[in-house]
Amino acid sequence: MPTFDIVSKIDGQTLDNAINIAKKEILNRYDFNDSKSTIDLDKKTNTITVVTENDMRLKAISDSIISRMVKQQLDPKALDLDGNVQSVSGNMLRKEIKIKEGIDKEAAKKIVKKIKDSGLKVQASIMEDQVRVQAKKIDDLQAVISLCRKDDFGQPLQYINMRD
Repeated sequence: MPTFDIVSKIDGQTLDNAINIAKKEILNRYDFNDSKSTIDLDKKTNTITVVTENDMRLKAISDSIISRMVKQQLDPKALDLDGNVQSVSGNMLRKEIKIKEGIDKEAAKKIVKKIKDSGLKVQASIMEDQVRVQAKKIDDLQAVISLCRKDDFGQPLQYINMRD
């Protein structure tokens, strides 16, 4: 029975390249002259830590990270930019941006509901942080992929492991 998986993953090396380019861009900008701003990517916890002097610079760094991700063909929806800003030593601000990996339960339920409401003869099931779709025909699976691409589920989706 043909199957495929719907997942939400981000390429770690490409993200690392985007962050490094954003760091270089920030260091070379005139408005960041004599700035103590830092950008750190923690691959273990999937967080980007930004430390800078004020809100304007924090926004500029976030925009730079997003633009570099777009240029590296990474979807910026994978970033959780709603994190709170903390005051740290002196007049510095710190913001932790989480990187979303895996489909959360709410988004998975929305995907399964969308597939079931479509009327296609497929079976969708939630398996931890991914959704597995099964059908008798590959054409039905391709219809599910095009159906999911039309909607926005709040995070980037990839379609992998297509099997006969």
